Amino acid sequence: MIRVLSILILLALAAFGFAWLANRPGDLVLTFQNLRFETSLPVALVALILAVVVIWMIFALIRLVIGMPGFLSSAGRERRREKGRRALSRGMIAAAAGDLRAARSASVEANRRLGAEPLALLLEAQSAQLAGDRPGADRAFARMAERVETRLLGLRGLHSEALRRGDSQAAHDYAARAHAIAPLPWAAQAVLDHHAGHEDWAKALVAVDANLAHKTIDRKTADRQRAVLMTAMALDLGERDPDQALRLSQDALRLAPGLVPAAAIAAGVLTQRQEIRKAAKTIEAAWRLMPHPDLARAYLAIRPGDSANDRLVRAETLARLDREHPESRMVVARAALEARDALKARAAMAPLVENGQPTRRMCLLMADIEETEHGRSGALREWLARAARAPRDPAWVADGYVSDTWLPVSPVTGKLDAFVWKTPEERLSAPNEPPPPVLPPIEPPEDRPQPQPASIEAPVAERLAEDGRGSSPKQAERLASAVVASASVVGAENEGPREGVNANLRAESGLSRTSPRPVLFTNPAAPDDPGPMSEDHAVGAE
Repeated sequence: MIRVLSILILLALAAFGFAWLANRPGDLVLTFQNLRFETSLPVALVALILAVVVIWMIFALIRLVIGMPGFLSSAGRERRREKGRRALSRGMIAAAAGDLRAARSASVEANRRLGAEPLALLLEAQSAQLAGDRPGADRAFARMAERVETRLLGLRGLHSEALRRGDSQAAHDYAARAHAIAPLPWAAQAVLDHHAGHEDWAKALVAVDANLAHKTIDRKTADRQRAVLMTAMALDLGERDPDQALRLSQDALRLAPGLVPAAAIAAGVLTQRQEIRKAAKTIEAAWRLMPHPDLARAYLAIRPGDSANDRLVRAETLARLDREHPESRMVVARAALEARDALKARAAMAPLVENGQPTRRMCLLMADIEETEHGRSGALREWLARAARAPRDPAWVADGYVSDTWLPVSPVTGKLDAFVWKTPEERLSAPNEPPPPVLPPIEPPEDRPQPQPASIEAPVAERLAEDGRGSSPKQAERLASAVVASASVVGAENEGPREGVNANLRAESGLSRTSPRPVLFTNPAAPDDPGPMSEDHAVGAE
């Protein structure tokens, strides 16, 4: 609307000007030697305007003729660039889709038409990575690192390729160069992980402070990383400098109150210094945030000379901080068992084994209770059999690696603060079936020679210990008893002529000769187990 009004105003002004000139007649006389030109003023103005237009058209035509070669060359270059950009788009899409042939063909065309275009170099590197051509990818990323506009991208690509071939020092050098140019999160994390992976905790702390100053991490993340690094330094100091270890662990707890290793280290040093009250308060504060077996062991060992009853009282005090947590009930049950109070131990474990699926530690603890009360009974063998098939207990897990103890750095990836307390994934598991019925013990006939369990269970226990199924000889012996017991029942059912005890077992349990019983096999270590720990290493963790 404004544009239309502007045009109308200009037309009105032009009409007004011509009308003003028409109302004021006048003559324009031009004399040149013997020539005399005489005309009116409006006609002279129109002639002047036409002359200007003609002159401008002549100059435009001359410029077009002179610039025609350059124009044609520029148009050709633009067409080539347009074809190169289209090839680049096709190549990027093909590389993202995993089409190696199309990506490489598009990369060749883009390089031919665009030359050293940054995106063409990126497509070349991606095509080389897709084809598994690591030297080609290195060359492409090195060319990108030489250009100012693609230097950071080239350094990141070189860093990734160095990590793939296992050259940690080269990867660190590339990350440090990128971090010196710009405070990028990936470079900052790579520098930190390098120092932490080489256990250079002081430089790692400096890197954390630098990352926080550059705002690549927030305050909460920086405090957590500082706490982990201080705990690692306290672990290294150990017995060499207990005072420094105590100071570092307490500083770590102020930054991350729920860090279990720091609380355990601080409590251990305070216990050595006979500061019992401070050690107890340290563990209690951490227990409220995260009940953990390491804290329970440290709490019960505050007074080494205490009796079993005193340890039971202390366990009940710790459990009152979080009554419903499984660790609270298990620490009370274990302390009660050591105090020979099987009824209290059974009462503490009852909600865990009745209202859910007990874990291996719970089943082994129930087996200890049964053995304390009734000796080597059928209920003992039942709990041992259930322990062999029960879900795993929580453990320290990082990148698929399972550890009995906390570590500041993942041994798989070298990442700082990678270990978390959680239940490991079950790689090999038995079917989720209800536990077998509890069978009363039946004495064999006197005229039949009694088998010697030790002669059968000892080789099995040795085999389980070699495979890492038991965390201790006692645990391996218990699991061997469960395996032998289950195998004897299954083997007896498959033998036709044998009757007697096995027939009585089938009759009392309601099983016929043809009804199948689940066979219990020992689970070997998974072929893709990421670490040296066995799949069932957590069975004996108490």
